[in-house]
Amino acid sequence: MVDNRYATALVIGSVLSLLATVYLSVAVGTPHWYQYSSPPVKRGDSNVSELIKEFIHGEFDEKTSRETMFRLNGTLGLWWRCIWVPSESHWFKEPNPKMETQCVSFTLPQQFSLKYKYLGNHSSEEDLLRTYLWRCQFLLPLVSLALVFLGVLVGVCACLCRSFTPTLGVGVLHLLAGLCTLGTVCCFLAGVDLLRQYSSPPEGVEGSLGWSLYLALISFPLQMMAAALFLWAARSHRQNYTRMTAYRVA
Repeated sequence: MVDNRYATALVIGSVLSLLATVYLSVAVGTPHWYQYSSPPVKRGDSNVSELIKEFIHGEFDEKTSRETMFRLNGTLGLWWRCIWVPSESHWFKEPNPKMETQCVSFTLPQQFSLKYKYLGNHSSEEDLLRTYLWRCQFLLPLVSLALVFLGVLVGVCACLCRSFTPTLGVGVLHLLAGLCTLGTVCCFLAGVDLLRQYSSPPEGVEGSLGWSLYLALISFPLQMMAAALFLWAARSHRQNYTRMTAYRVA
């Protein structure tokens, strides 16, 4: 028989874990971790069409891609990079063309490619710090989601076995998942800061944090609170069970 306090803690912890997983999944799958606000593109600028074509269909080049995002209100995510482009082919002839977002995903080789201190110059010195920060920001959220999924499996097995002991493991897994989520945000912010030092936005272009990053930030305390509830319930139930056993022996 499980005390109502422990059952309530488990239910609240499960709800918090579910919310954190949803928030983190949405954050990982959306490209609004960092965004640039650019001045309006001048009509008749033929170079814009070439930039859009190169951004969407060309080979990925960090320097070129970053300059395109500067000019076209680009957004950057963990798996995506996007720009805001006119939807009509003859947009430069219209006074107010319709705008739409065009996104390109980072391929797996691009996620693990080397970064350089001079963007676009592959013969320059390798930036190992930024390289590993980029790789960590890609891998850590996947590890976090995997740990939560593993915690769910452990919790289901505990329910089937009618045992409270595995709850401690569920709490530890959620604690590690929360740390991975925090590590993702820290790696991304550190990487963006280093990138800004090497290639600062031109005058008139402002960079700001996007809502996807804030979703990841929200999921971190939710995971930690869920972990705290699971750990408290497991520890308190263990202590109560030990006291009851000692009382019966006496």
